Amino acid sequence: MVGIMNVLRIIKNYFLYCGLERNEYNAVKKDAYVSNFVVWRVLHIFMALIFLSLFLSSCFNHLLKVNQIFYLLAFVYSALATSFFFILKKDSIMAQLLIYLSISLLFIFGCLISANNNTLPATTFIALLLITPLFMIDKPFWMAIELTAASLIFLIWMYGVKSYEIWMTDLINVTIYTIVGIFLNIIANSLRIREFVLTRKINIQKDTDELTGLKNKGALTREINDFLANPATNKGIMFMLDVDRFKSINDTYGHDVGDSVIEQLGNLLGKIFTGSNEITGRFGGDEFIIFIKNDNNLDAVEKFAQEIVKGASESVVLPDEKQTTSVSIGIAIYNGHETNYSELFKKADVALYKAKASQDKRYCVWEV
Repeated sequence: MVGIMNVLRIIKNYFLYCGLERNEYNAVKKDAYVSNFVVWRVLHIFMALIFLSLFLSSCFNHLLKVNQIFYLLAFVYSALATSFFFILKKDSIMAQLLIYLSISLLFIFGCLISANNNTLPATTFIALLLITPLFMIDKPFWMAIELTAASLIFLIWMYGVKSYEIWMTDLINVTIYTIVGIFLNIIANSLRIREFVLTRKINIQKDTDELTGLKNKGALTREINDFLANPATNKGIMFMLDVDRFKSINDTYGHDVGDSVIEQLGNLLGKIFTGSNEITGRFGGDEFIIFIKNDNNLDAVEKFAQEIVKGASESVVLPDEKQTTSVSIGIAIYNGHETNYSELFKKADVALYKAKASQDKRYCVWEV
């Protein structure tokens, strides 16, 4: 019984998540959507050229003339769909729906071609059953429904068009190649989706600070620069903080304790800043950067600064329990004026040194 349940679980994972666990699949789903978008944009351009060539050829070739109207309609649709691919967002659901619409219309095209050549077994439709699943990265469950529905429509349609003997040949072929197409889609999806998983792991390792697990300097600067470069954004908060008397901690307790302080502080910041609009990382040494997107509320600045200062004092421990860890924080408010990371960083850095000189509180907001 346990063996059967494991087999069913594996089958479910392959049909729903390409052989991955659900969370792992969801983490790379948008990458797959972008890949689909790029591939199918190119395919639509090729389809437009192919159908245009077939239409023009049908004007001079009597063998192709019987399908002339279908070639024209297919060209018009491919050209229109191509234009949409230059408008839609790469990772949008609408782009994926457009791809499935194109796949469905390709199968209808195969049905029309077969109906026009009703004395012969289907070839174009069979070819589409095998080729189309190789170019779509998504849950194989959806492609299985697409192929099954297309095959049922084809067989019902052809039953009233072809002789019984030819229809039976189509029935056998379509049944076999529908199953083959489903398995080809599962195999192609599982292989290609793992490339995205591997790429994501490499990127995470490349962008992650080994000691704290937060973003490293390269990832921080790149992501904040990307945000600042967007003309639609004009609000943000940068916190720059470091550990007070960190050199003394290293000299007194050793570098292992210094590393532990950095690690504990990184864990604290990782717990405080968990939102999708928050970029948190270690800039280097004992310096950390937090950038909050789309917010410049001074109440939020006070709240986060006080939470960091209090959290460091209470949760970042030293071997001498009588000693507490303190941090200083420099804060720069982004209101759409700075164009890159360095400009905002300099303001936060000035505010940090003012915070260190302050006797009242451990944080300071940069002011002109």
